[in-house]
Order: sequence, then structure tokens, then C-alpha cells
Amino acid sequence: MKHIFIINPKSGKEDSTGHIRQQLEKTDFNWKIYNTTAPKDAIRFIREWCGKHDEEVRFYACGGDGTLSEVVNGAAGFENASVSCYPCGSGNDFVKNYGGAEKFLDIEKLCRAENQSIDLIKVNDDIYSVNIVNFGFDAYAVKTMNSVRRKPLIGGKNAYNTGIVTAILKAMKNKAEITVDEKPFFNEKFLLCTVANGQFIGGKYRCAPRASLNDGTLDLCLVKTVSVPKFASLIGLYEKGEHLDAEQFKKYICYTRCKTVDVKASEEFFISVDGEIYDGNNFRLEVIHKALKFGIPT
Repeated sequence: MKHIFIINPKSGKEDSTGHIRQQLEKTDFNWKIYNTTAPKDAIRFIREWCGKHDEEVRFYACGGDGTLSEVVNGAAGFENASVSCYPCGSGNDFVKNYGGAEKFLDIEKLCRAENQSIDLIKVNDDIYSVNIVNFGFDAYAVKTMNSVRRKPLIGGKNAYNTGIVTAILKAMKNKAEITVDEKPFFNEKFLLCTVANGQFIGGKYRCAPRASLNDGTLDLCLVKTVSVPKFASLIGLYEKGEHLDAEQFKKYICYTRCKTVDVKASEEFFISVDGEIYDGNNFRLEVIHKALKFGIPT
């Protein structure tokens, strides 16, 4: 099998290319390194590679969740391609589903990882999410986070918290018509809505504690509009992933599992797909069961 390490040199505190190359040179795997040069470059490179080669190949996303998202969107649909992750970015939410980043940082074990078929969320016709699609408060927080990520004090590990504070000021009341499995689900003002394949977002928030990566369903959790003091009293439960069972949350939560979600908004609207912001007024989300082979070290 060919092992191709897709490295985002701008991800994390420093370029990890040298460290990864050092580890690879100690192995006898058939490997190659590719450094991305611009946003979406990983998608382009992977699609071009798969279009020219039919050998079995695994692409490793070396960066954060944004790099993983690009690698997934490049590899999705190619039968000979699998994906794994060398998490060296500022945010590594997806690998928390498997116990955390440490499990994926041994190159020898990573290249010997066994594939597991996992679901993807298809967004409209040509975008895939491996982890979380969200809109409302959370998406506004992510949009802010992306703009401050590299700024001192308010960026880095504090970027998501900066996004939360900004969203409190600007995104407590959101409006969209939400349809689930072709049936009306919600059409009032809400705080946030998460459609999940994985469980974690924002570095520490377990937004979808019941989500499974290969059960063929989406976990949808909508939180109705609340006051700022009430939000402050509930955010700790949301962070720990206790919101679906907590008595304090019951009258504010709408939760379901489903196959499709349609979102229609009349005003300026956007969603976050694994941290990537997409503007628009109409979105269709659909689970694609076992659509991707993902390498998990044992």
C-alpha cells in the first residue's frame, strides 16, 4: 500500500514536515510527503492522484480538523483510498472519538492501522463532513474562531472561547425551517443546532454524546433560545456532554436521530462543516453509511 502524508505546514505551532519525515525514514513503508500550498489544495491533489493511480493508497491528514476535512473530501468516493490522521493542529476534535491524539502519533503503528468503515455526512451535492455540521450559535463561534485563530491571547487554544463570547453578543436568536426525514421538525427561533457524526467540537465540548461514527444515522440536537444567564448556567453541562439527560436542559432541547436534515432560511445564513463556513439559505444533509475507510491504530 502507498502511504501519502498530506502536511499542512501552517497548522499548529510549527511545520511538522521534518519530524514526520524523520519518523518515516526509519520505516520500510512505501511513503510520500505532500505539503499543501493553499486552501483546498489537499482536495485537488488527492483527486488528481486517485484519478491517475489504481493502487491501494492511504492519505494521512497531518494538521488539525481542517486538514482532515480536506483529505476526507478528496478521498471520498475512491474505492482504492483510505484515510487516517496524524493530529498536529491546534484543534484535533475528530480523533477524540478514538481516545485522543496520542494514539495517532506513532508513525509505525499509524501505517499499520486497520481500516474501519465509517459514515460521512453529505452536504448538498459535493461536500462531505466526517465530524460535525452545525448552524446558529456554534457556527457563529466557529466563524469568529477562524478569524482570530492566529492572534495572540484570543487565538490558539483560546480561539473557540473567543468565538463563544462573540456569539453571545451576536447570535443568541437564529431562525430557520428544519425538516427531518421529510417531516417538519422545528420552525421557531433557536440558539444552536448540531448535526453530528462524531461527538466533539471546539476542543473540549462533547456536543453529541450519543453519536456513533458507523451506525448509519445522524444525531441532531437543537437548543432553543435562552437568556444569557440561563446559557451561562447550562454551558458546563453542554461541555461535559450531559445536556441530553440533564433535568435543567429538558425544556430547551430537541433531540432526534435521522437520515436526512433539510435547512431553509430566508435571511443571511451560513453553516459550519467541520469548521469550514459555507454561506447559503438552503442546505440538505444526508448520512452516507460506511462511506469512508478510516485507519485506526491498535
